[in-house]
Amino acid sequence: MEIIKIVGVALVATFLALIIKEQKPNFAFLLIVFVGCSIFLFLVDKIYEIIHMLEKLAVNANVNLIYVETILKIIGIAYIAEFASQITKDAGQGAVASKIELAGKVLILAMAIPILTVMIETIIKLIPS
Repeated sequence: MEIIKIVGVALVATFLALIIKEQKPNFAFLLIVFVGCSIFLFLVDKIYEIIHMLEKLAVNANVNLIYVETILKIIGIAYIAEFASQITKDAGQGAVASKIELAGKVLILAMAIPILTVMIETIIKLIPS
């Protein structure tokens, strides 16, 4: 059970950070960032497996891989923006976190425009003239 390992490491790091925070707040923050990045790196293999499986499903369903890749990039942007936003919030920089979230939303919208365009064109073709 990988989740138990992840939660265990996270809880130990949280308790250590609470203890260290009283004496050295900078080290506590670095510990939390390090553990967060370590958890992300631990999940990279699982993320790769999911991406590979989705690509195989798309090929079997004759879906254009450009759309699947775009959707995966959008999901990646959402996760990365959320991760960075949470780290900046932990550092006490709520204003910067809000800007990261805004940037993520704008980039997602920009990447989604080609997909939305194709969907609208398909809907218009289905409507009888």
